[in-house]
Amino acid sequence: MTVLPLNRPLLPAYTASGDEVEVFELAWRSRLPVLLKGPTGCGKTRFVEHMAARLGRPLFTVSCHDDLSAADLVGRHLIGAEGTYWIDGPLTQAVRAGGICYLDEVVEARKDTTVVLHALSDDRRMLPIDRLGETLGAPAEFMLVVSYNPGYQNLLKALKPSTRQRFVSMSFGFPSPEVEERIVIGETGITPAQAHRLVQFAAALRRTAEHDLDEAPGTRLLVDAARLIVLGLAPVPACRVAIVECLSDDARIVEGLMQVARAILGE
Repeated sequence: MTVLPLNRPLLPAYTASGDEVEVFELAWRSRLPVLLKGPTGCGKTRFVEHMAARLGRPLFTVSCHDDLSAADLVGRHLIGAEGTYWIDGPLTQAVRAGGICYLDEVVEARKDTTVVLHALSDDRRMLPIDRLGETLGAPAEFMLVVSYNPGYQNLLKALKPSTRQRFVSMSFGFPSPEVEERIVIGETGITPAQAHRLVQFAAALRRTAEHDLDEAPGTRLLVDAARLIVLGLAPVPACRVAIVECLSDDARIVEGLMQVARAILGE
């Protein structure tokens, strides 16, 4: 779990591609939970970090996984030197603090996890803590945000309609080439010409992703490659270790992607 404190000094950089900033702020003011949908690396997490700082709320981020249970979110009793004591989970901490709780890739969590969210994601805005016999009412400042990648999930890991319909849903995609170039330059200081070629390379891979790759390269991978280039690594090797090798373990696919890299990056 990652916790970003209240009133942190810097607003995380984020380049809007539509009205998502306005919609998110209105949802927060209306006490509505938000669901973010989009591919890996398209900026969902950065967007939530940006909005938490913009709204002046502490952010509690949980990366969901197969073993994540309701107790991991709500809290549990532990045994210490002086006996048994209770420790709040990140969801409970966020409710108590009036913060934003962000569950990244929520469909990866165990099924009992989403049940815990139901009372928080409707007009009750309550969090029952059965093991304490306590029910917390969420303050007006609290917000629940979840995300997932609908293109990557199979039927066994789809978000149930009864859960999905409790949220205001926002779809994210990869930014336009012009915006993506500005993001890469702003994050790394790479030259405009190099950023342009990196974005061209990503666009070429995204066009073929449905045939050869499980997922298309996200903007995050371009930023990683650009950082290596700025530090002195040549563009083709930088793209290999920061992009290509992250997308596939198949030697034939890797070599095919590297041919594209050499053609576009000119080395």
